[in-house]
Amino acid sequence: MQTNYAQRHLRFGWWSLLLFATLGLTLETLHGLKVRAYLDVSNETRRLMWTLAHAHGTLLGLVHVAFGLTLKSAALVPSALNVRAISSALIAASVLLPGGFFLGGIAFYGGDPGLGVLLVPFGAMSLIAAVFMIARAT
Repeated sequence: MQTNYAQRHLRFGWWSLLLFATLGLTLETLHGLKVRAYLDVSNETRRLMWTLAHAHGTLLGLVHVAFGLTLKSAALVPSALNVRAISSALIAASVLLPGGFFLGGIAFYGGDPGLGVLLVPFGAMSLIAAVFMIARAT
């Protein structure tokens, strides 16, 4: 069965944007309601990690939409195997980067994020690999 990667990434991107825009609204609500678990100085690490999760997730959602549109426009001429690798790397980046930041803010130790932040470098490497493969195929 042939996979429609353009459609997959457009769908993934728009759903990601919805998810991370909702997270942003939630963070703004926590801020507006002066929720101590979010705003206290002792929770600065949580605030930073969750803000980074929101920002990275939103940006990666836009990257998926751009990749889907690039595939639809035929501006990309990679082999079928290359598209599968790019797709997998982009999805991995979109789960690991914001997910690592979000998990790092759930439980933290002093000023250090929790162990979930260890996922972030793997997500960053996946993103760089995907962008390299896309750049090479254009």
